[in-house]
Amino acid sequence: MEPIFQLAIRLPPTGSRDLLRAVHGQLRTAILDGRLQPGLRLPATRTLADSLGVSRNTIVATYDLLLSEGYLVARPGAGTYVADGLPRPGRAKAPAGDAPADRRLAEFWRKLPAGSQSAPNATPRFDFRIGLPDKASFPFPIWRRLSARALRDLSKRPASYADPEGQPVLREAIAKHVSFARAVACGADDVVVTAGAQQAFDLLARILVTPGKTEVAIEDPSYPPLRAAFAAAGARIAAVPVDREGLIVDQLPAGTRVICVTPSHQFPLGTAMSLPRRAALLDFARANNAVIIEDDYDGEFRFEGRPLDALQTLDSPGSVFYVGTFSKSLFPALRLGFVVAPPWAHRALTKAKQWTDWHGAVLAQDTLAAFIAEGHLARHVRKMRKVYGERRAALLKALARHCGNRLQAIPGEAGLHLATTLTGTLKAKALAAKAADDGIEILSLDYFTTQKPMPNGLVFGYGMIESDRIDEAVRRIARAMNR
Repeated sequence: MEPIFQLAIRLPPTGSRDLLRAVHGQLRTAILDGRLQPGLRLPATRTLADSLGVSRNTIVATYDLLLSEGYLVARPGAGTYVADGLPRPGRAKAPAGDAPADRRLAEFWRKLPAGSQSAPNATPRFDFRIGLPDKASFPFPIWRRLSARALRDLSKRPASYADPEGQPVLREAIAKHVSFARAVACGADDVVVTAGAQQAFDLLARILVTPGKTEVAIEDPSYPPLRAAFAAAGARIAAVPVDREGLIVDQLPAGTRVICVTPSHQFPLGTAMSLPRRAALLDFARANNAVIIEDDYDGEFRFEGRPLDALQTLDSPGSVFYVGTFSKSLFPALRLGFVVAPPWAHRALTKAKQWTDWHGAVLAQDTLAAFIAEGHLARHVRKMRKVYGERRAALLKALARHCGNRLQAIPGEAGLHLATTLTGTLKAKALAAKAADDGIEILSLDYFTTQKPMPNGLVFGYGMIESDRIDEAVRRIARAMNR
């Protein structure tokens, strides 16, 4: 199949003797400045001649000249390609970490910290990264079958843009799922589908924050990308500490208008917000005309005790936005989450979604809707709850065996990670670096906080590590502590 060639070539007037020089010069310039990339296959001489309206002999002569100069290479039976290893003109480089940012950027984006969290270059030997589920156990054959069916259905519909708030079948499926699994009171009309929880935070920041004025209270420690979404929207961020009962409501600033919490499984400490603290938080919201953003990021995976009601369930005046995601229950690459919004905010949230990316991928939404409706999600969660429960038990046992009182688990009954506190003078950040030298990927608690002094501990994610590898990994961490 001939490559599509869309490079604009300006030809001299008809009859000009500069035709060959013009075509050759423009192709050569396009190769040198990178518009024609190394390894790109050029059209056949006849094809390019026809598209430009010139004789084939002119294009043959042009290619021969570029071949002789080393800009092109001919591969017998395969065609003519742009050569590799050609010199390229210098391009503007990103400023060094300590160089001032370009003032053409908005002020917030000029103050970004150097570096960013990213996946490791290679798969670690022992993987305690948090927020990642065991994708190897996902029923991909079922997903492929449902996706193929959704694709067939999609092929029969006329081309059009979809609903910004999400496919109706998926919103209906989500409403039934959270009503059953988390006792969230909602219908399909209350649900807005998003590209994961992170887009949900961004959309909520857009509709709730007046730049420079709105004060947003966020748990400390907390999920850094959530803080970033509201800070980027211009919110005044108030870091509010948490204790064993959750967010300390008494320390909320009086002018707070938005409160972001993880009541089912505090991120990253893992504690659940007590019922009295939940009641106090809802009372604060009512008294101060504030709203609450409830992030229930892994509430499906509870291993002990009776699950507490969601804040949204206890809320009567419509103060709570309930945010959920399928990144933990299914897999992150799906990029699907949702917001259950109060009626007064639904139109604004839908418009924010429409003006951001119009709507999510229809094929993935239709597939997920069928996956939920046919009971596959519920079965997968039940299966994985047992798997993660075994890993959590193995982790607690290994910590007790190898670390004693030096690395103590913070009590928690749910989720895909376990936070610990480190006693003594050794800093968790240094211990995490030592563990990395031994092939163990793990984060320290200070990554998630802005407070001083920073909490000293490690956070163990067990979504990516098998039960039979946990003991050895913890033993190596204990050995690193002794070093």
